[in-house]
Amino acid sequence: MGRKFIDCREFPSEMKCSVAITADTEGELLEVAVQHAVAVHGHQDTPELRDQIKGAIKDGTPSEEAPGRAA
Repeated sequence: MGRKFIDCREFPSEMKCSVAITADTEGELLEVAVQHAVAVHGHQDTPELRDQIKGAIKDGTPSEEAPGRAA
């Protein structure tokens, strides 16, 4: 079982967030990513937000290079 990650640099943001979060499990990563989305980006913790975050989780570790942001 490998690491999982989510990278804020992949999403459009006025604050140009550069945070990338990694964890050993999807559940752990989801909880931390939701906390970040709520505390830093002002999102509400909703089932829709959790589904969106789950869909953005990737296997491995984030690149040091900034990925292209979604439009």
